[in-house]
Formats: sequence, structure tokens, C-alpha cells
Amino acid sequence: MAILTNTFNTLHNTAPFSQIKNEDYIPAFEEAIQKTKDEVDAIVNNPAPPTFENTVEAMAFSGMTLDRLSSIFFNLHSAETNDELEKIAQEVAPKLSELSNDITLNFDLFKRIQQVYEQRADLDLSTEQRTLLEKSYKDFARNGALLQSEAKEELRKIDTELAVLKLKFGENVLAETNAYQLLIEDEADLAGLPDGLVEAAAALAESQDKKGWLFTLDYPSYIPFVTYADNRELRRELALAAGRKAFQDNAYNNEQHVLKIAQLRFQRAQLLGYDTHAHFVLAERMAQSPEKVKAFLDDLLEKAKPAAEREFHELSEFAKKLDGITQLEKWDGAYYTEKLKQERFNLDDEKLKPYFQLEKVLAGAYETARLLYGLHFKEVHNIDKYHSEVQTFEVSNDAGELVAIFYTDFFPRKGKRNGAWMTSFKPQYRYQGVEERPHVSIVCNFTPPTASKPSLLTFQEVTTLFHEFGHALHGMLADTTYPGLSGTSVYWDFVELPSQIMENWCYEEEALALFAKHYQTGENIPMELVEKIKESASFLEGMATLRQISFGLLDMGWHGTDPRSIHSVKDFENRQFASTKLYPDVAENAMSPSFSHIFNGGYSSGYYSYKWAEVLDADAFAYFQENGIFNREIATKFKESVLSKGGTEHPMALYLRFRGQEPQVEPLLKRAGLLK
Repeated sequence: MAILTNTFNTLHNTAPFSQIKNEDYIPAFEEAIQKTKDEVDAIVNNPAPPTFENTVEAMAFSGMTLDRLSSIFFNLHSAETNDELEKIAQEVAPKLSELSNDITLNFDLFKRIQQVYEQRADLDLSTEQRTLLEKSYKDFARNGALLQSEAKEELRKIDTELAVLKLKFGENVLAETNAYQLLIEDEADLAGLPDGLVEAAAALAESQDKKGWLFTLDYPSYIPFVTYADNRELRRELALAAGRKAFQDNAYNNEQHVLKIAQLRFQRAQLLGYDTHAHFVLAERMAQSPEKVKAFLDDLLEKAKPAAEREFHELSEFAKKLDGITQLEKWDGAYYTEKLKQERFNLDDEKLKPYFQLEKVLAGAYETARLLYGLHFKEVHNIDKYHSEVQTFEVSNDAGELVAIFYTDFFPRKGKRNGAWMTSFKPQYRYQGVEERPHVSIVCNFTPPTASKPSLLTFQEVTTLFHEFGHALHGMLADTTYPGLSGTSVYWDFVELPSQIMENWCYEEEALALFAKHYQTGENIPMELVEKIKESASFLEGMATLRQISFGLLDMGWHGTDPRSIHSVKDFENRQFASTKLYPDVAENAMSPSFSHIFNGGYSSGYYSYKWAEVLDADAFAYFQENGIFNREIATKFKESVLSKGGTEHPMALYLRFRGQEPQVEPLLKRAGLLK
């Protein structure tokens, strides 16, 4: 137990994964929760008048033992879970929710913070301290501190219920993903599939003592299957299985969870004086209101829809000409997109993959970070890992000083949820004169190596790696005092700028030369392929933009209106998708029951932020292009104005300091080929 609640006796105070047993968690959480309560009580009961230091700053450094424990536990719950961890999560989530409510609804604590807040004009505070004070006051006010006791109790009940529902939602999606397998026994049904995928499917079947080839809903199996399989019926089967995740008549159905989560979020917002959950969330975002988000999405929709409809017609005609397909269905999209891309650019992922060996791409990301920010990555083997596939790195600057510890975890496995994400095991902060450096991790689900080939990435996986690495740099380069304002602790519609801007380097010849080398011959990627990658970057971008807009509109539909009259998840979805629909509807499929971003992740009322951040990243990268993509002066401005500052200032102030102007939408439209 004490192993999880004391300073770790490890190199750089890294998490001692190999020493942690599942039975350690519950007692450790109980101890850490009590310790947090004691720290808060000490602040509340301090006989001295409230000051910034003894109240606001003291709160900023309270609960650190619990935060560290939670980051370890919940990161493992996402990347290396099992039945036992899931049971613990269900037990712990309500306790953490209750503690959070105990703190934010503590009127005596709020009164102390309010007193400091009311004196703010007379206090000699730094920019970061002012931000912390305002954020602390708003966090309490926005979470019920001003409510009457009866309403506070209702808020507690809502938050506890939401914590459990969101966990259950995620566990159901994972269970459904793991439950489905497609076993192919006839070799003819493998037509069109890449050799590496076939080899991996054979190995998976063999590992389960089955004859044939086994495909799953894990992305490295699912995506290439629906992209390359010539057998349309099997593409349909796999696509339908993916689309009905948590939307089936079984124990893992999430429809009621979706309705209940939406209703509880609405109730909570109303209780706090906001029209809807989206109004509550967006008050603390760059976008500010649901009306602004809707206007932003509608403006993009107006520009993208004509292009998307043209592209869809072109794709339909192509499928008809090639295979006599009279109606393009959802399970045809990726397949014929790839075929059309090959015809137009003579470019397909299988041609590109030999140039994108995972180890070389990772080394290229590191070299990009060295050229831009002076960072150096050294793999080390004396830091504990939670799985044998995890790699650990010490990150240092040009002066040789430790900047961060970096973990990478790249391949799918049973206990890992789908997708890709950046997280941290310890934030950066400064406390009592000591500089604490962050421990950052990226977790992905890339194509694993096989017996005959190393891990070779699709180009999309390459951009995913750079994307998550951009988030990681935001965490690593943090330079703030308070952990709650450090790294990626920024407005949600700003957090994707550091990640999405990094993807741009993947399309640049100068950057590709660093890592795009054939895994067998070592030769650089041919220039013609580089040109084709750049040309194809905006291929069918109208359809891709429409898809992203549709997800943003669905999110705003659930959270920007009163959801109490919604009874059918499917009918509601169809209404939300009406303006962006291209493919015929599939009756037995629905998106919301497995839309983890908004029902289990942090993107509720925030999915629009992907497109919002694209405006920022296209505008910011245009600045690099004007001055050289490895221009250290521009990179230093980006590091000092954006990456190092975390949430210490309003993001628009940070962006203006970097760019010298507000972001323009034209670079995005130009990049997407949507400018008329």
C-alpha cells in the first residue's frame, strides 16, 4: 500500500510498476483520499486571514499524492486493463467524484478563495498567479460552491452517477471490441489484403488454436481489412460489426447510458445556471458559446459540402465503372477511396509502408524535436515498465539537463482500448524551490511486427505518431509553477494545436528525408512518392471535412439542447446527421453508443475543437513555411509562447504573441483544397 502513497524510491521518481499489485490500489486510494481531505482541512482551518499563498497556492499543491496515484491507475486502466482493474475502477470512481464534490462544495474553503479573489486588484501577482486565482474561483463557482445545500446534494448525486456511467460506457465499448472476431478459412476470401495483415491474422488464429485467419475490430486489423478486402460481403460484415458496437441487444448495450449521461449533464448545467451542458463547457473555451461553435461548423459545412458531394459522386461513378456497384455503401468508402487514390496518384499504403519502419519514424520525430527545440532522446533500460512492449527514454536539452521521462507503447493487445492518446504519469511543476520534470507517455495501436517484418506504418499511422508526439512535446516542454496549469492543462479547443501542427512535418520533403528510408535497403523515399503524398493530402478532403463536421454536430446535438425528450438514440442521430449525410443509413448501426470521445473521454461539447485547432495549426504552420520548417527562431517563439506556457494565460494571448496576428481560416481552406 505505502508503495503507492510515498515518494517512489526509483530513478527520477518514476512509477514502480513491477512492485504494484492490484490489491494495493483500494487501500492506497483510501489513504490518498484521506490525505487530500486533511490537506484541504488544514487550509480551511488556518486561523490566519486568507492570502494567495496560504489558500490559493496551498490548494494548487494539495492532493498531489492522490493525483499521482490516479494517473498511474487510470492510465493502466486504459492501456493494460483486466477484470480486476475494471472492478477497482467502478469502486474508486464514485469515491473520487465524492471527494471532488466535498472540495468544490466546501463553502468555508470557497469563502477563503472568494476573499482573496475580491482583493485581486491590490495583490502583486504574476500573470500565472492571476490565472490560477481566477481559475480557482471559477472552478468553485462553476461547480456549485454558490448553490444552496439541497442543490449541492443533488449535484453530488449527479456527479457520482456520471462517474460510474462514463466508466461503464467505456468498458462496454472495450468488451464489444474484444468480443467480435471474423475467422476466414477460405484463402480466396483474403484477396486484396496486404501480406503483413494476412500474416498477422494467421498468427492471431494460431495463438487461439484456430485454423485460418482471424480479424478483429482493433484498428490495425479492421482499417486495412475494410480498405483492401476485395470480398464486399466480408467488408460489409466487419463494418456492420464495428457499427453496432454497444448497440446490440446484449449486456453491453450503451443506449440507456448515452441517454442518461446526456440527461444528467443537462440537469447539472441547469442546476449551475447554464442553459445546457454545452453552454457550461464552452464558457471556458476559446469558442465561448454553442452559438459560435454552430456558426463555425455551419460556415465550414457551407464550404465543404459542395466539394464533398462532388467527391462522393465521383467515387460512386468510379465504383460503378470498376465493379458495377450501383449504390455506394459505408463499407465501400475506404475500399474505393484507396482504389481511386491508386489510380489517380499511383499511391497506396502498401507502397509507402516499407519506408515507414516504426523505429525510424520514431527516430525521425526525435530528430525533428532536436532541430526545432534542441531536445535529445536516449533510450534507457533502468526505468520500470507496465508491459514488456513499452520503451522508456530520458529526454534532455542541449545543455544536458533532464527535460522529461518519455514512455512509448505502440501495439494493440487485449487490455488496451482502441485509438491513440498522450497522457502523463507525473506533471511538470516547481515546488519549494525544486523543479519537477514531467513523465509523459504516448499510447497507440499500430501495426505490430510479424515474424518476417518489423512494424511498418501506414502513412496515417505516421501522422498519428507525430500528432501524439506533438501532445507529448506540450507536456515535456512545460515550464510553469503550478501543476494544474502545466503542459496540456489548457482550453480544450487549444490543446490540439501542438499535436496537429506536428502532422504538417510529415508532408515536407525536408522532414521525410530524416526518417522515410526503406527498411531493407535503407534508400530514401523516392521524390515522386513525396510529391504524391503532398498531392494526395487534400484528396477527398471535402468528404473528410464533412465527416468531422458531422461528429461535431452530433456532439452539439447531444449537449447543446435539452435532451430529455430524446427517446431513440438512432432517430436522434439520423436527425443530427441529416445535413452531412452522404451514404445510405444502416439501420442496425449507431455511432453514439461507442462515441467514446464525448461519452467517456473529455470531448463532450468539444469535438468541434479538432476543426478549430486545424484553423490554428494551418495558420501557425504557414508561419514556419514562410521562414523555413526547421527555423529555430520561429520554433523558439512557438516553444516560449505556446508549448512552455500551458494554461498560464488565455490561449489567444499566447497565439498572438507567437504569430503576431489572429488565426486566419484561409490557410486551412487552401490546404484542404476548399478555396474556390
